[in-house]
Amino acid sequence: MAVVLIVEDDAFILQSAEWMVEDLGHTPLLAADLAGALLHLSAAAQPIDVLFVDIRLADLALGGYDVANQAIALRPGLRVLYTSGTSLTAAMSDLFVGGGQFLQKPYSPPQLAFSVGELLH
Repeated sequence: MAVVLIVEDDAFILQSAEWMVEDLGHTPLLAADLAGALLHLSAAAQPIDVLFVDIRLADLALGGYDVANQAIALRPGLRVLYTSGTSLTAAMSDLFVGGGQFLQKPYSPPQLAFSVGELLH
């Protein structure tokens, strides 16, 4: 199965996403911010198949887009699943990199499974 790096600054949502990813049979890696994500991404021996990132992260000008752009720079083949509590707009999707799938919060385990599956195939 896949290794999914989850970047979410809300501790409750991060834990919930971790459990969902585990229940799907994938391996979750967790980060609450850009620095935590970069620690995982810069570990050469650590495989990462999907970056699952909240678009609206505190302390970053472009939030999850900043994380995704730096992740793609470090790992060009990485697939990115964006999430947000707001509806997707064209302006949002114009900034997507790495395959750019979107999953609106709140999401269910089947929705997450579908989205991760789409990115992996």
